[in-house]
Amino acid sequence: MIMIINTIFLIQIAVTILFSILAAFYDIKSSIVPNKLNFSLLFFGIVSNLILSVITNNIKYILASFISMLITYVITYMMWKLNIWGGGDVKLFTAIATVIPSGININILNIFPQLSIYPFSFSVVVNSILIAFPFLVVFVTYLVFKNNIFGNNIDFLVNIFNMDSLKYIKDSTLNKFVLIDDLKEGMIVNDYYFNNEDIVELLRNENGNLKIYKSSRDDFKFYFKSQSAGGLTNREVWQLKIMNSQNIISDKLSVKIAFPFTPAILFGLLTAIFYGDIMMIFVKNIVLVV
Repeated sequence: MIMIINTIFLIQIAVTILFSILAAFYDIKSSIVPNKLNFSLLFFGIVSNLILSVITNNIKYILASFISMLITYVITYMMWKLNIWGGGDVKLFTAIATVIPSGININILNIFPQLSIYPFSFSVVVNSILIAFPFLVVFVTYLVFKNNIFGNNIDFLVNIFNMDSLKYIKDSTLNKFVLIDDLKEGMIVNDYYFNNEDIVELLRNENGNLKIYKSSRDDFKFYFKSQSAGGLTNREVWQLKIMNSQNIISDKLSVKIAFPFTPAILFGLLTAIFYGDIMMIFVKNIVLVV
């Protein structure tokens, strides 16, 4: 029985890693993780843990799968609303949590990762954020020098950690203008100001991710923007293109430059499986110092 359980665990790990690799590939290539991929992994998680519960006559496996799925979805969904990552990342985190709801200990592979006080999926989330941070710094630094943000402004370079300087760097490097014809699903639209009230009615009827807000500027009454990291839906892309063809909006929109986060999730997952929770390193160091 133990051999069968360990075999299913190994299959769960292998399938989760494989799907995460595919997700990273799609994210890097097209900035979109297909829903079919995430939902297939989630379905596999439910089925495989249901099989574990049946063969062991123990409900804990499928119950832990559902609890881990729901908690992870709620937490990552809230972070999605804060524009920390995209909707595809939320679904991938949730699918991983469904397949592997608890810590991994497999004798035959000598896998005894360092566990934390929170669920395995949270270790994947924490690892992903910590792993992504240095890559994000390198990514932003590359864009800063590529766009020659500093130029000959030495004062700006000296005061780089000033809040206004950091905001300028963010606005100058992590945004770009895109032709309406080149808009794609998932792109995150920045503030677009306008006075035409027809736009208000058209977008409100869509009930999508683009939201209308009243402007505090004197020259414009309204503006719209993506309300979350989910970005544009296909229908919103189609609607914006129609409005552009009717000269209701301009030919370009400002969008955020997407940082592919899924590769960080992949490495966060691998680290969680074979090492454990990276945060435990800091906890241990703090304990040793104290």
